[in-house]
Amino acid sequence: MRTMGFERSSNSAGVTIVRVAGQLIVGNRQELKGLTHEALEQGERKFLVDCSETAYIDSSGLAVLVALVKKVREQGGELRIAGLNEDLRSLFELTKLDTVFPISRTAAEALANF
Repeated sequence: MRTMGFERSSNSAGVTIVRVAGQLIVGNRQELKGLTHEALEQGERKFLVDCSETAYIDSSGLAVLVALVKKVREQGGELRIAGLNEDLRSLFELTKLDTVFPISRTAAEALANF
């Protein structure tokens, strides 16, 4: 399933992978939230947000990621993040969000550890 800046798929291990292309900002954050909530309602509990094609995340994008990880954990699931570029990795470290999310260098690495 592909929508503007997001693509949702699943792998054989039952992990829902959401690829974020371009930016995660105030204008599209609800779309990410919707895709994730829809998957939760369908019984999915393992999520990977792949940011390998993400150039920028604003404060509302960070807020939606925090809300999603909370929602997924409340439902007994897990949400991981992978593929942050150097700037985004610094942003997650600066905001201490690297302590909230399991973060992997690559999507393959994150999937291997699920």
